[in-house]
Amino acid sequence: MFSQEYSSSSMAKPSTRHKSSLSDGCLFLSGAFVALLLVWSFSTFSSSIQRFDALSESKAASDRQQGACDMGGVNLRYDPPDETFYDDPQLSYTIGKKVKNWDEKRREWLKYHPSFAAGAAKRIVMVTGSQPSPCTNPIGDHLLLRFFKNKVDYCRIHGYDIFYNNVLLNPKMNSFWAKIPIVKAAMLAHPEAEWIWWVDSDALFSDMEFKLPLHRYKNHNVVVHGWPRMIYEDKSWTSLNAGVFLIRNCQWSMDFLETWANMGPISPDYSKWGHIQRSTFKDKLFPESDDQAALIYLLYKEKEKYYDNIYLEGVFYFEGYWVEILPTYDNITEKYIEIERGSRTLRRRHAEKVSEFYGAEREQYLKDAGSGRWSWRRPFITHFTGCQPCSGDHNQMYSGETCWSGMVKALNFADNQVLKKYGFVHPNLRDSSLVSPVPFDYPDEGPWG
Repeated sequence: MFSQEYSSSSMAKPSTRHKSSLSDGCLFLSGAFVALLLVWSFSTFSSSIQRFDALSESKAASDRQQGACDMGGVNLRYDPPDETFYDDPQLSYTIGKKVKNWDEKRREWLKYHPSFAAGAAKRIVMVTGSQPSPCTNPIGDHLLLRFFKNKVDYCRIHGYDIFYNNVLLNPKMNSFWAKIPIVKAAMLAHPEAEWIWWVDSDALFSDMEFKLPLHRYKNHNVVVHGWPRMIYEDKSWTSLNAGVFLIRNCQWSMDFLETWANMGPISPDYSKWGHIQRSTFKDKLFPESDDQAALIYLLYKEKEKYYDNIYLEGVFYFEGYWVEILPTYDNITEKYIEIERGSRTLRRRHAEKVSEFYGAEREQYLKDAGSGRWSWRRPFITHFTGCQPCSGDHNQMYSGETCWSGMVKALNFADNQVLKKYGFVHPNLRDSSLVSPVPFDYPDEGPWG
């Protein structure tokens, strides 16, 4: 019994030690196997990533070579080695040196940059600018900054590029003539754009939702605010306004800019053109040849050559005279509040990037609003002609204080349309410094601008 117990006992201990050794060995082997598996897996995964990265880079390089789109948009990193018009040593951005075969050159450039081809027919670049020196009017630089901000806001909402220039590209072409060299340079710098849109520094967008009806201009190369009767019957210097115009990026326009500029300071007949314009348009106030009178003169004297190519937009405020527009802001604000109170969709908060959807949605409520004078639709562009915010040399028909306070009201009226998407509004259009949070929904009364 004792020996059996002993034997059992003695047999039990070695048996326990053996099992423990086997267990430790299995654990060790299992751990080593798992570690090896992890190392192999990591090595394989790392190799896969490297192969994937190599393939991705290869694909990206291939896309760059082919001019493929990045994330569904234009490819800003691709410019092929093939020669284009930019490689022509005779190419000149300067006004007075003609560009030939521009339509073919643009088509060729788009062929080499296929990602820009889609949507090219509706692509717009806005161009604006001011003088190279500081303003003499104490608040002039501040006002110009806000006018520029307004244009940037509008372009951001609608996806347009904008170029702001504050140097004279031709020293002779100053003042109102400075725009023509800038527009020509912009056409050459932006072959991807169908339209170049000049907007004076003292003009602002007072309807941030409205988009140009480009379909109306498909058979025209220039769009300007004007009225045929005032040109051909009244022979008036105010029959159109050249402070805002849309011009197609094409050969016809290149040639037209050169013709237009030849009535300006680069012409040896500059003083002569001033006398001709003033004798033709009796309401022209000064003897110097100016860009607006020159454009009217071309339409008046060479109607068969230019009229069919220049669209005189008089249906809506392609640009509107500020004196007649400012008094309408309050009534317009009330009408738009009434519309939004009745439309849950228009009251809905939304991201700025989808603003065009809500602008299109609002149109069904504006069918009876009319357009232009006597309309309660927001005026598209309010133009402070004669106010001269930078120099302060305003037209003596009205006081400078009227100009400056009017600009502040108009800028805040437009700014409210932007600020609402960021959760705030100016409660008082006369005071730019004050803002109020926008409530979740309309209260009984409140500032909406």
